[in-house]
Amino acid sequence: MEGPVRQRRDGRILEITLDRPKANAIDAATSRALGRAFVAFRDDPELLVAIVTGGGERIFSAGWDLKAAASEGASEDDDFGIGGFAGLTELYLDKPVVAAVNGAAIGGGFELAMACDIVVAAEHATFALPETAVGVAADAGGLQRLPRQLPYRIALELLLTGRRMTAAEAKHYGLINAVVPAAELMAEARRYAALIAEGAPLSVMAIKEVIRNSETMSVAEAFRATREKRFPIHRQMLSSEDHEEGPRAFAEKRKPVWKGR
Repeated sequence: MEGPVRQRRDGRILEITLDRPKANAIDAATSRALGRAFVAFRDDPELLVAIVTGGGERIFSAGWDLKAAASEGASEDDDFGIGGFAGLTELYLDKPVVAAVNGAAIGGGFELAMACDIVVAAEHATFALPETAVGVAADAGGLQRLPRQLPYRIALELLLTGRRMTAAEAKHYGLINAVVPAAELMAEARRYAALIAEGAPLSVMAIKEVIRNSETMSVAEAFRATREKRFPIHRQMLSSEDHEEGPRAFAEKRKPVWKGR
């Protein structure tokens, strides 16, 4: 445990809990602590999937700690750590992260959820980017990611008006993967993580690597880059022991034994 950031390991899965009552708001020190947790996850070869959630039952994260900013003279130019705000928004991991949104995801809390790969939300969860009400802009992922994850006009509506989107509406637009009763939230997040963790590690990471690095390419260029083996993890996967183990295990009707190499 590191201050407001708690960690729990379960095999290949790391659970990271932002537990900073009352609103799980993120000041610079908390952001750096989250960044250290995500970097440790990235660099640990035994870990493959992370789950990030908030402490309590009401708020996933209220985002940037405006009270701390006002009292300490902090600004958005503060050192938020290696992964940018909330430790993940600019880290660009090749390992997947599941968000378990246990309540309101506001401002930077919403941006933290957007930086994840799978998002599961409790039925009472809401999502909002109210930055214009305090004279800033959602530039820790809202401006960059939301128009890619929602229809353009819906994204602009949320950014410009700050209105709250319910979990049901977020699911309708494909912004999140699942909506469940609050009591089932962590079980559902762990179910997703366990399914991912069953896969071959290099395959899982190659998927994220290729998608992330080819998203600005045309389909034809993405094919060329893949065929020319420009992506290091994908290239490593193709020549790995696991690449041979998968078909062998299938033919022998047994569960594959992945080595990550």
